[in-house]
Amino acid sequence: MITPNFSKHLKKFSKLSDADIQTISSASKVLKPCKKEMLLRQGEVCRSNYFVEKGCLRLYFVNDKGNEHIIQFAIENWWISDYSSFTRGNASEFYIQAVEDSVVVVLTKTVQDQLLTDIPVLEHYFRQMFQLAYAATQNRLMFMHGLSKENRYLHFSSLFPDFIQRIPQYMLASYLGFTPEYLSELRKKLS
Repeated sequence: MITPNFSKHLKKFSKLSDADIQTISSASKVLKPCKKEMLLRQGEVCRSNYFVEKGCLRLYFVNDKGNEHIIQFAIENWWISDYSSFTRGNASEFYIQAVEDSVVVVLTKTVQDQLLTDIPVLEHYFRQMFQLAYAATQNRLMFMHGLSKENRYLHFSSLFPDFIQRIPQYMLASYLGFTPEYLSELRKKLS
């Protein structure tokens, strides 16, 4: 089933025909995970790629001290998966969880591979998605290693002012690489 945002997104980044979009629609499914619902747990094989139609998902791991470290958020019009596990079929090191009640389009590995064979122009779409995701990862690494904690927060909040209001502050702290207590102190200092 294809959703409105997914259809627009496919058309924006590719030259898919209406027939191609119908084929993708028939092959995909839609899930509506509730807030805090797990889509993937550490140790499972990631068999799906998720497009966020509405809501927010997060990809995170838990370190040996029991602390969560958020690697990625996916909001509307973003893809999320454990691409290592999805591609190789190995056990995942990550969790994927709904941060909000969400609507996601799901392509299983088998379905996605078949669609890429049947609709070659879809390769172009996914290449663009991976390039955008890789660029976002590079930018995140640059600001994680190149900016002070305070500037990291200021930079992120200037880029995504609405987003930081949507997510719990402890998750924002995890994503930015500091403790919730530090984030609370920093926000008080800056207000």
